[in-house]
Amino acid sequence: MDVSRIRALRGPNLWTRRTAIEAVVILRDDELDLEARPGFEARLRALFPEIGALRSTGHTGAVSMAHALAAAALGLQAQAGCPVTFSRTTPTPEERVFQVVVEYSEEPVGRLAFELAQALCEAAAQDTAFDLADALARLRELDEDVRLGPSTGSIVQAAVARGIPYRRLTEGSLVQFGWGSKQRRIQAAEMDRTSAIAESIAQDKELTKELLLAAGVPVPQGRPVTDFDDARRAAAEIGWPVVVKPRDGNQGKGVTVNIVSDEHLRIAYDAARAISDEVLVERFIPGYDFRLLVVGDRLVAAARRDPPHVIGDGLHSIRELVEQANTDPRRGDGHATPLTRMRIDDIALARLALQGFGPDDIPPKGRRVVLRNNANLSTGGTATDVTDDVHPEVAARAVDAARMIGLDICGVDVVCESLQQPLEAQGGGVVEVNAAPGLRMHLSPSYGKGRPVGEAIIDTMFAPGEDGRIPVVAVTGTNGKTTVVRLTAHILSRQGWRVGMTNTDGVYIQGRRIDTGDCSGPRSARNVLAHPDVDAAVFETARGGILREGLGFDRCQVAVVTNIGLGDHLGLNYITTVEDLAVLKRVIVQNVAPTGMAVLNAADPIVVAMADNCPGEVTYFAADRFHPVMAAHRVQGHRVVYVDRGDIVAEQAGAKHRFPLAEVPLTRNGTIGFQVENAMAAVAAAWAAGAGWDAIRTGLLTFENDADNAPGRFNVFTVRGATVIADYGHNPDAMGALVRAVDSMPGKRRTVVISGAGDRRDEDIRQQTRILGAAFDTVILYQDQCQRGRADGEVLALLREGLQGASRTRDVQEIRGEFAAIDAALASLREGDLCLILIDQVDEALAHLSRRLAEV
Repeated sequence: MDVSRIRALRGPNLWTRRTAIEAVVILRDDELDLEARPGFEARLRALFPEIGALRSTGHTGAVSMAHALAAAALGLQAQAGCPVTFSRTTPTPEERVFQVVVEYSEEPVGRLAFELAQALCEAAAQDTAFDLADALARLRELDEDVRLGPSTGSIVQAAVARGIPYRRLTEGSLVQFGWGSKQRRIQAAEMDRTSAIAESIAQDKELTKELLLAAGVPVPQGRPVTDFDDARRAAAEIGWPVVVKPRDGNQGKGVTVNIVSDEHLRIAYDAARAISDEVLVERFIPGYDFRLLVVGDRLVAAARRDPPHVIGDGLHSIRELVEQANTDPRRGDGHATPLTRMRIDDIALARLALQGFGPDDIPPKGRRVVLRNNANLSTGGTATDVTDDVHPEVAARAVDAARMIGLDICGVDVVCESLQQPLEAQGGGVVEVNAAPGLRMHLSPSYGKGRPVGEAIIDTMFAPGEDGRIPVVAVTGTNGKTTVVRLTAHILSRQGWRVGMTNTDGVYIQGRRIDTGDCSGPRSARNVLAHPDVDAAVFETARGGILREGLGFDRCQVAVVTNIGLGDHLGLNYITTVEDLAVLKRVIVQNVAPTGMAVLNAADPIVVAMADNCPGEVTYFAADRFHPVMAAHRVQGHRVVYVDRGDIVAEQAGAKHRFPLAEVPLTRNGTIGFQVENAMAAVAAAWAAGAGWDAIRTGLLTFENDADNAPGRFNVFTVRGATVIADYGHNPDAMGALVRAVDSMPGKRRTVVISGAGDRRDEDIRQQTRILGAAFDTVILYQDQCQRGRADGEVLALLREGLQGASRTRDVQEIRGEFAAIDAALASLREGDLCLILIDQVDEALAHLSRRLAEV
């Protein structure tokens, strides 16, 4: 078994809406049917008893080694605790080659699972050992390292529950919610609108105390100290017991409480000094340690925190009791688990000594032995939910503290005997205010019920009913995609929206190109959705990007399919038929929002069939309103767009809006049929995205089909009385549409300049010139810049073959180089001629053409 290619599908894709790893697997003959390998499955199950069924539901053919690989990769992740359930194994048109697709929750974990699954299958095949425990441990460890922690994870889960899209911007806890101008961001439990100043204040414990005092919030007496001797003086001034803490610490690091001796003070001072150059000594407030969580302007959770401790059983030493407690699966080394492992360090030894114990002593049965007095979960403490016990005045003081510091999410640490009465009445106080507080004590307390703090944070960031989404229009098809994208974006901009757009020419924000090249894939789409100055987005969605990585969004408001035809990279990546291509392109239709719209070409039966896969509504477009699909849809009161008496008409339930084709420059008064189709698709898309009729009318009127606005899309020039057309058409369907368009234009002698892309099928390359040979007198062939795997001259030979027996062409020329071919065509132009130039390097060729026309 050879795994030749592994891809991470990071968005909805050909196979599933979930993230998945896709691998191409090449099998040997004896691996095609596992029944031909006696004992293999039994050995595989002995090595991995929880692997599950190798045959998926509904599968009736032979079970191959590829099926075993998929089951193993999925099962290993599931046993490691990853929430995955989907896998699929599919044979390709190539003999012994399969595509294996397995869901992942974290990409590095999914990739490692594939690697381990392959090793497991090889071990079963060779009857050798496989260390299952080590494999699962590696997966769990990696999963814990890369997945979101419980605090950030709870916020993400709350967003997902509300339908708010999210994206991790780093491998850490920086997460974007929503898109474009509606986006918000968090880092751990900190909001994007929390100022750096507020966070800096929270880090400065002394400044925090001063501000809280000014707000009337009770705080303990204390002051900063310069050295250990000064700490002793401060303790004497304040009165024992005292608390020592770093001035700018967090997570309870370096904090020691209830210090009653110089010896313990020395240890506490050194621990605090290791965290910060400045140390505070404060009065110790007796009572319990409480954490109050404030989000926005309200208290959402409260927990009593107990310091790390063990209970003696009369049999085991303190060290052994700690080891036993740390076996609790809820305890881990970091913050990914509900609890943290307890440890015996210098602070713990000092606290034990104050209680008359050493770490190897055996405490009496029932004796509570405290390892440290600060109760942070990060040092091994436990938490009990007490949200329902908080007195309104205590909650008010917590909110006052958070607002005074300026924190949107704030952990307020309070020490008092009870939260059921005001702090002032019991001598309690706020001892610390924390930015980016840990949430796990409220999500999964040691005792009591968890609180929906993630939901509270999301509800503060997004108003009720808001999902952080902007209108997203995804456009795919064989021909017309780029024009529909550009015209739709132009119309939406007339709505007053700031529009982001991607296509094969680049990435555009408000009409300004910020990236060049073919940007019709998911990476470019994600970049637009991350831009804060985008109110709506229009994406050209090419087949290559869907195959490589899936979509760059979880769902779209509008999906447009212009047409499905021949020549669009058929034969690549196991897409061998038009039907295969349709299944791939309908991915955008399958991922329309339930409240969204698919815009489909009613004249294309393959496109019409996609309607059954749309979760939302459907708008059909076609020039002929009496087409059976159009007529039925129209009668049912659904949206249709068609041509009637020289107008584009948008109709729903009898209400009609007309746009005269004479006012749509793109169509040249309606004479260019494929541009009429593109205009109808754009009208339907803009309508579905929420544009008003005035914006649609103005957008159609002001969209000029020139080299600046729509480069390489039927750009028309006039030179010496001749007509020159530059277009990026590059497949047989495009050739047919272009021929129909130029047939309606005058031209005494007709010339076409053409090359061919090497990554098309031979027949598709021949078919292009076969079509052109019936419409042009002169054909100038040139070899384009990139032959895409073809030998020198191979594409030109195929183009020549297509011209054999041409009914009109009598003059065939071959010229090396695109620019030289353009020059040759222009040099031969006479008044009344028509020349169609099929360009390859769009920007460069148009620039060259413009220079030559200017010279003329």
